[in-house]
Amino acid sequence: MRCFFHLVSNHDEIVDNAGLEVQDLESAKAQALIAIEELRAEIGNEADDWSGWRLEIVCPLGTLLHSVQLTETVH
Repeated sequence: MRCFFHLVSNHDEIVDNAGLEVQDLESAKAQALIAIEELRAEIGNEADDWSGWRLEIVCPLGTLLHSVQLTETVH
């Protein structure tokens, strides 16, 4: 199944137009955590700037499958 990983806040959205082919929702959640860790490595101490942001996993129809708050994961 193809999932898309959008970065979303109350005011902005960074849309994933490519998506990623995964086996199931659990695989998509694992990929989301990897993406968040990579983001954490890139932004380092600027993680506070991501307060209020979340990573949303959606299907090709746009249905929300899972959401992870970045501030819960990125410290």
